[in-house]
Formats: sequence, C-alpha cells, structure tokens
Amino acid sequence: MKIAILSRKHNLYSTERLREAAVARGHQADLIDTMRCYMNITSARPTIHYKGHELAIYDAVIPRIGASVTFYGAAVVRQLEMMGVFCVNDSVAITRARDKLRCLQLLSKKGIGLPITGFAHSLDEIKDLIKMVGGPPLVIKFLEGTQGIGVILVETSKAARSVLEAFLGLKVNIMVQEYIKDAEGADIRCFIVGNKVIAAMKRQARSPEEFRSNLHRGGIATPVEITDEERNMAIRAAHIIGLNVAGVDILRSSRGPLIVEVNASPGLEGIEKTTGVDVADAIIKFIESGLDSNDKERRGRG
Repeated sequence: MKIAILSRKHNLYSTERLREAAVARGHQADLIDTMRCYMNITSARPTIHYKGHELAIYDAVIPRIGASVTFYGAAVVRQLEMMGVFCVNDSVAITRARDKLRCLQLLSKKGIGLPITGFAHSLDEIKDLIKMVGGPPLVIKFLEGTQGIGVILVETSKAARSVLEAFLGLKVNIMVQEYIKDAEGADIRCFIVGNKVIAAMKRQARSPEEFRSNLHRGGIATPVEITDEERNMAIRAAHIIGLNVAGVDILRSSRGPLIVEVNASPGLEGIEKTTGVDVADAIIKFIESGLDSNDKERRGRG
C-alpha cells in the first residue's frame, strides 16, 4: 500500500512516527510538503503536481495540516478526494474542526456538553456578552489560535471589557467562554482513532498562575482513566465533526464533562510518551481496515 503523509515539516515527531509505523507494517510512506502541491482542477482527470511532476497515485493520505495553512491544505485534501484517494480525515471535517465557533455550534446542536460560550461583533454588546457567560473570571479565545496561543484568562469585568474592546476594535475574531474553576487548570486529551478512544492523558497546568494545560505551554501530562461518559462523549464529538482521527479535549466539571476543543491534527508525541500506546500504528491499522471496507463495498456494487 502507498501512503502519502501531508506535512510541512518532515522532521516532526508525529510525521516521522507515522512514516515509521507505515514502513513497519510493510507499506510505502512518502512525506509530501502540502504547500509544494499544486492542482489541475478539471472534471475529466483531476491531478496534483508536486515539485514539477505529477504526483503518483496513492492508496491513502494522512493529512497533517497546520492551522496556518488550513485553507490551502484543505484544498489539497479535497483534490485527493476527487481523485479517489482514501483520506484519513476529509477536507470538510478538517475545516469544521479548525473553525472553533462552527465546531462548537455543531456540537451544541447535538446536545454535547460545552462551557457557556458567547460570540459578538459589536462593541456595544460587550457588557451583556460578559453577563451572558456568567461574568468574570472568563476566558477569551482567538478563533484561529492553537496550542494555547491566543487564550486569555481575565479576572475582572473591567479587564474583560478592555481586552474585548481592543480585540473587537482590531477586527479580531474572538469568542468568550465561561471559566470552569472545577477543572483546576487541567483537561483530558482523548485520542480517537475510528470508533475508539485508544489513549487518554490528563494535562495539568504547571503552576496556579498558568491556567492553560497545553504541553506546549509547559503543562504536565499523566495517564488517566476516563469514565464511560467521557469516552462516549469524545467519540461522539469526533464523529459529529466528521473526523476519524481526532484529539478531543475535555474539562471535568460539577455538571459533568465539557468539551472545549476537537483537534483534526493532534500531535502524537505527548500522548505516546505519556501513555505508552503506539498511536501511529493504530492509525495505519485504521487505514488498512478502511481500504479493505472500501474494496469490499466496490466488489459488492460490481
């Protein structure tokens, strides 16, 4: 089987682990720089070219699309879909997950537990927006932020108004979210492959002054046992967004688990090193089973 791994940086832990896992299972794995791909969009024979040549035909693709190149990366994945390539996560699911507001709206529609979240455009609505999410302390998030960047905790109404006025005045898209004090600076990252949570870890902020638990912000990770409710919620959230491989982040609160993010391109390093689970191997096995199912379906139609 020929597998393409779309990634801008070939020396990243996640990219290299996926390549190693594919090779270990007897497959060819090629690392493709997403931004070096260019497309011939035609109804007769859509193709992708790469570094001056038409890209070879692949059986499957693993998209590792960074947040800064979501638009172009999703277009490349969409072109591969048009060419009949099996995509671990499709272009629609990737763009849904990357739009934090759209993602939360889709989860809300299906009754998934979420922190109270507000979104506004006008400076005139700031006072009511703060009240709507329960008042301070509250969390302000950039819609395009990743790895804890663009996430701000404000502890007073005055500070919240100042920050919101600054960002809205600069036309920055932000959302306002209630601060879940019960979580005590921790969240749970559930790693979903197919229909299973194959690994889970608790991420704890390093100090009381730092509420963000992201490992890129110095958070400390430990293995964790999740409840059936958390497991089912994580799997359901990934499927609502349309993702086969996802990182779902959950906060534990007095009113039950609450989902704060669904990640379409979760990193493998933290979860593998913390839990000892071979996540990369599970992803390759999922591709194998997906291609087998597609082949059986095609034979059945024939």
